[in-house]
Amino acid sequence: MHRKQQFFRILCALGRVTTVTLVVGMFVTLAFAQNPVRPTAQPIVSTPSLPCPGPPTPTEAVIDWAQLLFDPCHTGFNPYEFVLSPVTVGNLRLHWKYTTGNYVFSPPAVVNRVVYVGSADNNLYALNAGTGALLWKYTTGGDVFFSPAVANGVVYFGSDDGNLYALDANTGAFLWKYTTGNWVYSSPTVANGVVYVGSSDFNVYALNASTGALLWKYTTGSFITASSAVANGVVYVGSYDNKVYALDASTGALLWNYTTGGGYVRSSAVVANGVVYVGSGDNNLYALGATTGALLWKYTTGGAVESSPVVANGVVYVGSKDNNVYAFGL
Repeated sequence: MHRKQQFFRILCALGRVTTVTLVVGMFVTLAFAQNPVRPTAQPIVSTPSLPCPGPPTPTEAVIDWAQLLFDPCHTGFNPYEFVLSPVTVGNLRLHWKYTTGNYVFSPPAVVNRVVYVGSADNNLYALNAGTGALLWKYTTGGDVFFSPAVANGVVYFGSDDGNLYALDANTGAFLWKYTTGNWVYSSPTVANGVVYVGSSDFNVYALNASTGALLWKYTTGSFITASSAVANGVVYVGSYDNKVYALDASTGALLWNYTTGGGYVRSSAVVANGVVYVGSGDNNLYALGATTGALLWKYTTGGAVESSPVVANGVVYVGSKDNNVYAFGL
């Protein structure tokens, strides 16, 4: 079987590839709120020494969700969310929906009251977060499966045509593209002026965020659909060669790799407090030392762990293909 067909079957098996009618379901979570009047979003300000946001301050009410799993560390947790809570979530109502030309697999990014989302109709869309009105769209040569990332007025995203694109976030104007050797099913991660992205050509790429110039690439043993987590100068990414890699963010040099028990790694790693959490096709959720790659803990579920874990308030949450959602805490 052709590798692309095989991979698409894996995507379908996740139950996340839907018909156009379920596009509405995706935007329900975007366009619902307790109150249609929202505070103005403020951008995340990051520094090389603090790659991920710190704890919220009492004056902050809303923050942008600029890339997959919220921040470069991929915690999957927005500590700045004060509007929705167990008390208010029951009051959600539909504000709008927008229909694309095909199914929507891409998680959205939301920055400065604009929703950026890809579709299998080959387009990336920019929509007004308050109304759902189309601001602009950009057409690529293939499906746009995975989440875009937005930083410093630029939106970055991969396409089934093998390119990583950079567009002006306000206008959709083309800035640059970088051509890999195969489909880009990995969501880009932006940290400290560098875009990190994996490709089905087995490589992890580090590109200058302003110009698209190649800074380095690292070749793994199989295709990469997991997105890179970046923390403390290290890039963490999984590959279908059953391994999790830790690479120097500046040079791409291998720091360590960890081989799972025979399972492909399409789960995007999460980094929190010196620990890397990642799922594997061998049914396990792993916790590895961020510095050494040493196994600290693992838990075996009844199915492949292809979803990305999230860490919030001392609890690790993850889904498995055994139909269960797990929560682990002390």
